[in-house]
Amino acid sequence: MRPPIQLAPTNRRFGNAPPQWLRRIAKVGFALSMMTAIDASSVSAQVASLASFEPATASRRVTDSRRETPTVLAVRRASPSVVNLHGQKTIRSTAAGLAGATDGGGFRQVNGMGTGVVIDPRGYVITNYHVVEDVDNIRVTLHDGTVTSAELIAARPRNDLALVKVDVESDLPTVPRGTSSDLMVGESVIAIGNAYGYVHTCTQGIISALHRDVPVNDTQDYEDLIQISAGINPGNSGGPLLNIDGEIIGVNVAVRVGAQQIAFAIPIDQVVEIVTSMIDEHNAERLDTGLRTNGGPRDGDGITIAHVSASSPAAREGLKPGDRVVRVGSRPVDDRLDFSLALLQMRPGQRIPIAVERDGGTLELAVATTPSKASDANNPSDTAWAVIGIRAKPVSQSTMNRLNSRMRTPYRGGLYINAVRPGSAAAEQGIQVGDVLLGIHGWQTASIGDLAGILDHPDMKKGPRAKFYIVRREQTLYGHFQLASRDENVRH
Repeated sequence: MRPPIQLAPTNRRFGNAPPQWLRRIAKVGFALSMMTAIDASSVSAQVASLASFEPATASRRVTDSRRETPTVLAVRRASPSVVNLHGQKTIRSTAAGLAGATDGGGFRQVNGMGTGVVIDPRGYVITNYHVVEDVDNIRVTLHDGTVTSAELIAARPRNDLALVKVDVESDLPTVPRGTSSDLMVGESVIAIGNAYGYVHTCTQGIISALHRDVPVNDTQDYEDLIQISAGINPGNSGGPLLNIDGEIIGVNVAVRVGAQQIAFAIPIDQVVEIVTSMIDEHNAERLDTGLRTNGGPRDGDGITIAHVSASSPAAREGLKPGDRVVRVGSRPVDDRLDFSLALLQMRPGQRIPIAVERDGGTLELAVATTPSKASDANNPSDTAWAVIGIRAKPVSQSTMNRLNSRMRTPYRGGLYINAVRPGSAAAEQGIQVGDVLLGIHGWQTASIGDLAGILDHPDMKKGPRAKFYIVRREQTLYGHFQLASRDENVRH
């Protein structure tokens, strides 16, 4: 055991100089005091900081911050006009499934998704055709979360564009429209879309190149596209490509598989021109105005009457070539798209108020429309139901391409049979829902128009034994309809 420490007396006096141990204690005490002071000041600063955090944030508005960049403003401006499209397709992994065969297994439901952008407050939306292709029930989620349905109005598969009408009771915000005529390589762009189902996903990049041609397959290619570096994913198709001002300059359409930051958009001037043509064709099938117009795709290009049919109501009301249309109903008209959209919901026989400029003045006219010759014709679907007992719709070109690839066949097209009338000629021959009708009596049935022409042919009205061809389970089959004779004057 260690002995206790002995405190021995010392003969040394303290005098004026403090002993060494006292000096050490003093130094330690000074250091402790400094540390305490530093700690105290640090804590005080932290407390002051915590105390001032909430008032400082509350008193400063976001709009006063540099965080509210042009990108933020662009997204905020355009987002309300962006909608998300979704629906299901029933497909099969075999060629028979692609063609529509129903017996056997292998069917599965595939969830489709995409994006669209509102171009008319009544609910007209443009998107890619491949987003709504073969979707029977198109569902739409609006910017505010409302879920509703939509109907396909017109489509141009070759250009991969479609117009749908959303079922809404109030006006929707429309996208601000820019132009693709002055785009610059390197300028900032923003994409908004339903990427992988994550609604209103925003990505940013630049224009990497212009005037890109992108082949897809033997029958589909894209021309004059905008190449961008913004992130594009499944679900972005049909969504807007924006410039830094929040104006739409393109419709996102494709991404290079396996690459990074290589995506493509259809220029908005091209989109407007194609969509306008689609709407004009749709309007021509319903009503006849007796007018032919000229105009450019850009907002402000204006629209001028190029021709007025001599026997039309428009001619009787005094419309003349060279008149500049400035308003249809209550809608201002700045370009051909405005004029075409204004006629979309007009009915045959309805009088259309039109304002035109002529010789420096404005004329207010009311032009009556008449049913188009196309709308007066027999409904081919009703005729097919009455004569052979089927209802059918065209098989999409992409589906036919896949079918031909699997079967090594050159079929131009076919009609997907979605109903068979019991007791009909089709039912007696064993035709089933899901079969694809390829031809009748030596003629191909690639479209509803083909079917109408076949059924109205004089030879078919005599009631022949007509040979037909169908596709079922990767096989081409044939049989014979025994058709009843029809009077030339009977309309079905």
